[in-house]
Amino acid sequence: MSLSLAPDVRSGRLAAADYAQRFADAAPRLTRPQAVLEAERCLYCFDAPCATACPTHIDVPSFIRRIADGNLRGSAKTILEANPLGGMCARVCPTENLCEAVCVRHTQEDRPVAIGRLQRHAVDALLDSAQPQIFKRASRTGKKVAVVGAGPAGLTCAHTLAAQGHDVVIFDARPKAGGLNEYGLASYKTPNNFAQAEVQWLLGVGGIELRQGWRLSTVEQLNALRQDFDALFLGMGLPNTHQLGVPGENLLGVQDAVDFIATLRQAEDLASLPVGRQVVVIGGGMTAVDAAVQTKLLGAQDVHMVYRRGPEAMSASRAEQEWAQTHGVTIHHWLAPIEVVANSVDPQWAGGVRFAHQTLVNGQLLPTGETMVFETDMVLKAIGQKLGNPLLAQAGLTLQAGRIATDADGLTNLPGVWAGGDCRAGGLDLTVEAVAHGKQAAQAIHTHLMNL
Repeated sequence: MSLSLAPDVRSGRLAAADYAQRFADAAPRLTRPQAVLEAERCLYCFDAPCATACPTHIDVPSFIRRIADGNLRGSAKTILEANPLGGMCARVCPTENLCEAVCVRHTQEDRPVAIGRLQRHAVDALLDSAQPQIFKRASRTGKKVAVVGAGPAGLTCAHTLAAQGHDVVIFDARPKAGGLNEYGLASYKTPNNFAQAEVQWLLGVGGIELRQGWRLSTVEQLNALRQDFDALFLGMGLPNTHQLGVPGENLLGVQDAVDFIATLRQAEDLASLPVGRQVVVIGGGMTAVDAAVQTKLLGAQDVHMVYRRGPEAMSASRAEQEWAQTHGVTIHHWLAPIEVVANSVDPQWAGGVRFAHQTLVNGQLLPTGETMVFETDMVLKAIGQKLGNPLLAQAGLTLQAGRIATDADGLTNLPGVWAGGDCRAGGLDLTVEAVAHGKQAAQAIHTHLMNL
């Protein structure tokens, strides 16, 4: 295959009006009649499997019944008491693998109740109302808690503790709070600046101070937090990305998918974003899908998403995979990258990616000996993230597979230190699970503080 064409990475591939249309809300809100009609499909099961399948254990039949009764505020209260980030989770949770997967209607009619869309309907109605705040802060306890990381786990932990009367300070490295909700999700999933609207609603409970531009980089910082506060929650996510470890990885045109998505999310003008004519996205998760679809929406001609195993092993849900394909992304399986090939016209730039065909032999992934090259001028790496912070081990924290080991409530081996979200070992790397971690840890911290 010839790699002789000059790299073609540029902005403004579309007419100005096309950007807003292409990046519009992927799942528009239900109208009130639509929501009532859908809510009436719910059987209001006793011991409902949908509630059990939700990591935050939202009482799904209860909030849906309130929608059917026209009580949207009561419905939202039921949701948010269990999941303070219920609005975001309604937009980004893989409901097809969680609550909707076990819906009784799914087995009866092969179409579950649209739990996620109903949840969004109720929470959005509350946030748009004249009195969106439903939580009242308890009397101050005089206890102070430090939270490192303003992502879903940290925000949930802070909100839960603040509502119980504790003073919370959130330390975060980014200019905006929200973590991956602000920087790591496809913009068509959370348009109209929803992530920041939700953050402001969470902070509205009171008792939470947000300190931005603060990064945990020394053991002394961590020790100071432990000394100055009555408890510490670590929810810094996974700030570092895995590398391909192949020749040519440092060529121009090769970048991390999470950085690409973050840049897109913060862009004031989507037309200003450069995108390749031919894009290769390496990875099989939701980040890979979000990156691949958005390059296509920005005007890329050909977008290939390449994964080293089969479709059943991809961490992106089946619905996410189909979403990518319906937006013109071609998904390839059983291909592992072995080299980023330089462009022959401009050797500083990537011109292609060479892949080795893979096969399973006794459960082990092995190359077949065949290779192929995808011509490209833009390569996005989406092969996972890692904690990668050596100071955690230096501070004495026990790590498991590179993440922080905790008990079921998030307590680490260090007294007074809890952890949750993606940085906690053994998780699913889902927003809703991070919320569950933050809530569990907050309850454990509250009990600890009340017994001091």
